Amino acid sequence: MNSNSQSISDLAEIDRFEQAIQSFNAGTLDIDRMTATRLQHGVYGQRQLGVHMMRIKAPGGRLTPEQLDAVADVVATHSQKGIAHITTRQSIQTYFVPLDSTPEAMRRLAEADMTTREACSNTVRNITSCSLSGVCPKEHVDVTTHLENVTKHFLRNPLNQQLPRKFKISFSACESDCAQAMLHDTGIVAVKKNGAYGFMIKAGGGLGHKPREAITVDEFIPEHELLFAVEALVTLHNKYSDRTKRAKSRIKFLVERFGEDGFRQKYREEFERTRQALASLPTPKAEWREQTGFEAPGQGAPRKLFAQHQPGLYVLPIALPTGDITPLQLHGIAALLRAHGLSDVRTTQDQNLAILNVAEASLPAIRATLAELGLREPVAGDNVVACPGTSTCRLGISASMKIAPELSGGSKDLHIRVSGCHNGCAQPETGDIGIYGEGKRLHGKLVPHYQMYFAGRGMAGDKGAALALKGPMLPVARVKQAIERVEAAHIDSGTESFFDWARARETGYFGQLLADLAEVEKDELDTVMRDYGSTTDFRVLNLGGGECAGVSQVMIGANFFEAAHEREYRNALVFQRKYSEAAQCNEAILRLLGSGLGLLLGGSRFEELDKLAVQLQAMIPGSIADEFTQAVTALANTEECGAEDSQQLNSLVDSWTVKVATYAAEQDAQLDLNEAVAGLSV
Repeated sequence: MNSNSQSISDLAEIDRFEQAIQSFNAGTLDIDRMTATRLQHGVYGQRQLGVHMMRIKAPGGRLTPEQLDAVADVVATHSQKGIAHITTRQSIQTYFVPLDSTPEAMRRLAEADMTTREACSNTVRNITSCSLSGVCPKEHVDVTTHLENVTKHFLRNPLNQQLPRKFKISFSACESDCAQAMLHDTGIVAVKKNGAYGFMIKAGGGLGHKPREAITVDEFIPEHELLFAVEALVTLHNKYSDRTKRAKSRIKFLVERFGEDGFRQKYREEFERTRQALASLPTPKAEWREQTGFEAPGQGAPRKLFAQHQPGLYVLPIALPTGDITPLQLHGIAALLRAHGLSDVRTTQDQNLAILNVAEASLPAIRATLAELGLREPVAGDNVVACPGTSTCRLGISASMKIAPELSGGSKDLHIRVSGCHNGCAQPETGDIGIYGEGKRLHGKLVPHYQMYFAGRGMAGDKGAALALKGPMLPVARVKQAIERVEAAHIDSGTESFFDWARARETGYFGQLLADLAEVEKDELDTVMRDYGSTTDFRVLNLGGGECAGVSQVMIGANFFEAAHEREYRNALVFQRKYSEAAQCNEAILRLLGSGLGLLLGGSRFEELDKLAVQLQAMIPGSIADEFTQAVTALANTEECGAEDSQQLNSLVDSWTVKVATYAAEQDAQLDLNEAVAGLSV
């Protein structure tokens, strides 16, 4: 099991990654395996050949001056573009990095205890949280203690190496839910119920293809059961999500498959098992407290100077246009923090930064220094979030980074969310106005369009979260005018809240309001044929798809990691003297690896161990098949087993596991199972 005291960086791991790159360059590691390896280490392919995006994890968005300097050095030294980009998941991305440069970049990050491990691929991604956790007057608790525990528990955890698809988690420190549990695979919200403090657990949310709001699976769990709940949901995803249909392999589709009540029942089954297996782990305890104020900072982050619950201290937000910041600015902020004795700066879900613990007397000097760096606080209208779109992303359809700086939330400071495709990395369904790029044929020509959304809200607040209402699809060339028209209609209505106003409109209102902008006559085609900022007619490049979902999995590899997870459970249960439950883990290991081996050799998957034994004897007669049969026989005699019997069975299963790993690697020389069998010996 992972320890909460461990560093999140690992130099030996970086060395192994560098060796994989050398093998790839030498032609002894194929492209699929190299892709899977680099994605596991946070290195993502771009639409431009020969360069990559590196995604740096920042759990909860927390950064120190030393980490700002490390990111600045990586960007300045290894990126051909020289820009760091803050994402809506509070990670930091840098682009145009040659593959051969990535290990050295990772080593510089490791000096500041930062990692790119599991920032991409089919893993638990960077965990997000309220940007002001620890200082917000409305919070029940600083969720950082629990966030760090969950982060370190899953980092390099066997369960987390080959999930069916990515898994996103958020932490909110009160019921306002500024971290937007609605759109996450798992959302954790600190609550006070009947005088007791604990967490509400939501699951099954997601945007992109078929957006879905998360459902509540636990109204209240005590603090010490939090990790059990999170692991139960990750395990449920790993066990049941579809590994063959990538477009339907997120956990939100399990809610659809089982129904809400059926999903909750599956969750409860897994929860009971994780509660047993993780019972011996130390439980982190945070300091819960009474609320001292009731103003929520807002979806994503505060938009103005915000008074902390610590008297005399403030949060100062820094606006970053479309989330971009230079190495000079990063170094400048680090120096500024040191000069004022500050150590806590956060990335935010609205792609900005926030400096915490600023004394009122320091504000003039800090603002002056920020101005020298070309930085300032947010102003009305600049709450515009954008994904990279066609600037770098292989899935991008529209140039979201080109149009975003031209858009404004107006005098009401509306949330504008701009995505380059329907995958929705900029979270368009949670904005006041959200758009995502699509191509649409008009009069036989492909014309760049944006699908519009209205009145979304990711945070719960006082009125609850809600996915945005779908509006019309408009040519890119007319979207800026459309947004300005919608904003003007809202202001003319006299209604303060855009959300309330838009939700009160009758069906079809926005389509009628913007009908003339959606309609394109044949003689008008020339005016709408180009994407924003482009000098050529629009086209959608077929780049073979993106890499968010990873590459096609070698199923025996996924089985080995799941077996390693079962082995951890088994060892924990043995420590608790729960030998019958430990035997069930051995049964799962034999089933996973027996089926995986059979599939590797062209056989079938069986749930029954006796059928697997017969299949293995027919396919690979000899020690592997014989020892599998021996282990199955021993397992059948463990109903009343004690410590000695359990130890013998564990040794037999572990020895067989190593033999199977060796055999599988012989069949597929590029299959890397070292992490899945770490700690085992023949």
